[in-house]
Amino acid sequence: MIFFGHRFIESESFYHICCIEAIENTPPSCTLYAEFSENNLDVIEYMKRNQLPFALSIQNITELLYASALGASYIIVEKNLAKTAQNIAQEYLMDAKILAFILEEEDIEELALLGVDGVLFPNAIVKISS
Repeated sequence: MIFFGHRFIESESFYHICCIEAIENTPPSCTLYAEFSENNLDVIEYMKRNQLPFALSIQNITELLYASALGASYIIVEKNLAKTAQNIAQEYLMDAKILAFILEEEDIEELALLGVDGVLFPNAIVKISS
């Protein structure tokens, strides 16, 4: 299992961006983070075109499929969608890792038993403004 933002396991941060201009304010070779939305397609296409590693937060299975097709390295899901997302990712041999967004360490065991690739705690996300 991959851990991002756990209090005693060192990990990389995800840099939450809302526009292309915000990318200029991120460290080199970092993983960018955005919510999947039609309004963000320009940002997502920019990241893909420039081969920047990125994570997309999604809300449903359709968005999961879009995120994979758009080249996301990580797909962030809520805990209640994690098992289904992981099953679909395995079925379609997706390259992206499925990360469940969690607040409590107690959720780790349940997600591990479900076979989810990893977990993401809120403090792994750094908000970047343009």
